[in-house]
Amino acid sequence: MSRRSAVAGVLAIAGGALYFSNASWLARPSVAAPIWLAHRGQHQAFSREGLANDTCTAAQSLPQTHPYLENTIPSMRAAFNAGASVVELDVHATSDGQLVVFHDERLECRTNGSGAVRERPFEYLRSLDVGYGYTSDGGSTFPLRGSGVGELRSLREVLATFPDKRFLIHIKMNDVGVAARLAALLAEYSPEQQARWMVYGSEGPVQHVLERLPALRGLTGASVKACMLRYILLGWSGYMPEACQHTFVLLPVNWTWIVWGFPHRFGARLAEHGTEAFLVGANSGRDWLSGIDSNDAMRAACADHYSGGIWTDRIEAALPTCPPGSARP
Repeated sequence: MSRRSAVAGVLAIAGGALYFSNASWLARPSVAAPIWLAHRGQHQAFSREGLANDTCTAAQSLPQTHPYLENTIPSMRAAFNAGASVVELDVHATSDGQLVVFHDERLECRTNGSGAVRERPFEYLRSLDVGYGYTSDGGSTFPLRGSGVGELRSLREVLATFPDKRFLIHIKMNDVGVAARLAALLAEYSPEQQARWMVYGSEGPVQHVLERLPALRGLTGASVKACMLRYILLGWSGYMPEACQHTFVLLPVNWTWIVWGFPHRFGARLAEHGTEAFLVGANSGRDWLSGIDSNDAMRAACADHYSGGIWTDRIEAALPTCPPGSARP
């Protein structure tokens, strides 16, 4: 055998081993069961035209197709009923030390209140109408006014309402003091209950919560980048970086082609280390996450028996678009 033939044979064997060790189809799950994550519960859609970090999204709502308001108990219940396995919610601290579920730093956009959430006591916040600012016609009409009175709730109330449900808690304030309050609240629950919850946000607050409560899983921008970049470099060998262990990762759909073994082999490797992956919208360099929201994107994400996570802002469309058993065999 010539030297060239020997080298070609070795390369062919190495290539075959690399292929089969990362072949997704060899780790195919037995059923198609995506894990839907409902961002902010079932909520009002809004135009993303000209969207910036300080945009009042309630003022550029799309025409209403349902009555639910983000981050409220009715919206969470509707999301779970629509097929969500996980609901994402946002947490702020109040002036009197409560943790409340609300997205914005200030009150003027969505409510009939004013000022920063952190400057107001809980009883004041509880009296507001969180449906006050929604308009889809430039302010001519406000069809949801009056529907959100008393719906700004504490995190404690939410967890008591849904004791057996999974939540992804977004710590909106880059404040370790807020993280300490959150850790103290969640520490009142058993490790089994804590294991249902995940946290994300800025590095300091998230790390504080995880150090106090090791049963929780958490994510920061730095941790997910460290996980995915190292896995993309070394995952061909089956190696799972420490940054990918006991956490969750957000994976833009336009990155999946460079992820070794995606979806089934990749998902199985993560599961061995207590980690889940959630598909999100294509990364385009923006500072905010987008969901898998169009019907076509949902169908593509849940095809081929995909059983990982899918992040969406349209949970109400999930099951009609991807009913159980609709994936390709």
